[in-house]
Amino acid sequence: MKNKLIQLPDGYLNRTPMFQFILVSLLFPLWAMAASLNDILIAQFKHVFALSDLASSFVQSAFYGGYFLVAIPASLVIKRTNYKFAILTGLLFYIVGCSLFFPASHMATYTMFLGAIFAIAIGLGFLETAANTYSTMIGPRQYNVLRLNISQTFNPVGSIAGILLGKFLVFQEGASLEAQMANMSPSQAKAFGLSMLQHTLSPYKYIIFVLIAIFIVFLFTKFPDCKPMERSGKKERRPRVTETLAYLARNVAFRKGIVAQFLYVGMQVAVWSFTIRLVLHLKPEINERTASNFMIYGFIAFFVGKFVANFLMTRLRPALVLFGYSVIGSLLLLYVVLVPNMTAVYAAVAVSFMFGPCWATIYAETLEAVTEKKYTETAGAILVMAIIGGAVVPAIQGYVSDLVGSVQIAFFVSMLCFVYVGVYFFSEMKKKQAPSTSVRKVS
Repeated sequence: MKNKLIQLPDGYLNRTPMFQFILVSLLFPLWAMAASLNDILIAQFKHVFALSDLASSFVQSAFYGGYFLVAIPASLVIKRTNYKFAILTGLLFYIVGCSLFFPASHMATYTMFLGAIFAIAIGLGFLETAANTYSTMIGPRQYNVLRLNISQTFNPVGSIAGILLGKFLVFQEGASLEAQMANMSPSQAKAFGLSMLQHTLSPYKYIIFVLIAIFIVFLFTKFPDCKPMERSGKKERRPRVTETLAYLARNVAFRKGIVAQFLYVGMQVAVWSFTIRLVLHLKPEINERTASNFMIYGFIAFFVGKFVANFLMTRLRPALVLFGYSVIGSLLLLYVVLVPNMTAVYAAVAVSFMFGPCWATIYAETLEAVTEKKYTETAGAILVMAIIGGAVVPAIQGYVSDLVGSVQIAFFVSMLCFVYVGVYFFSEMKKKQAPSTSVRKVS
């Protein structure tokens, strides 16, 4: 009886079922892989379709726009069913989206590729809405932030896998695409571009097989509900969406967390989207395959940054750790903007170290501010909707790059976002120091 898994009235568990927690954590690299492949596609599509920096950023707009639109529907699915069903739904959409790359490569239109990316994002919206919240719930309440940070530690594994797939299967040897196409006639450039688009299929072939295997494992594994219960032991009445939104709109801590998450995600996506472009800008003699190595270094830094942060947060307050990360990250991005040589690229790589714990900590802390747990699913969905920052901030950074004619100076946009994130964590740190102030206050 001592080790029996018991669900508590607030939806948390008396202990963490390790096998199920590991399976949920294995979902995290799946969406990280898709996101890092977008960074490859941006570099590829820019020259194949002759796009501006703003237009090439529409890859991220389609991707994170899908997240934004599906988050609330995903939360409603979770309310009416359970986390497992939402995860299976997300995996199915992910498989469909990957399959759409096959007709897209033959139609050879930018719009069709954006449609395939949007379909993938719908699946990932279901996965993230379910998995992020479920990771915080599947165990004792006092370890909810730590569990999500552990799950998020798997994220860089997927990011690195996505970049490696793109490096070796999408990018080719030889000079950069821009250099090769510069010496071609329009008809030759068109034919060459079509042949390059065929290489975008290869990563998604392998991903489909992985997704099918994971779908089968989830289908036959039993998962706890982790839904809040009334004292009678019955599931709590589902609140109306309008009631939930009214509650969340009055929650000051929740609102601030949403803004911080929006800007953080936008900054992270913008930095990663334009790192390869930054390398090619500062060192035009190398090609895309070589430039993608810096993305690998960045994701390794991201991975290490998470581990270091997890260690520090066992000894220091999470808000203090994140404030320190934000200050250093802002200074590194300022260096990227101001120093016109390859050391700026290494600074951009180092910024990824500082990204490590941001998403998980903002997510868990903001979700914890929702004291009425019957609103948890919708609150988690709105936090996932904050991912729309990944559609907005890169587009702004791309616009600034086109406007000033420098992809490097445009990193100032990301720097401003990190400054705000630092201010957010500083205010959270001050609140935790004041015993009379609660981050759960609703006013």
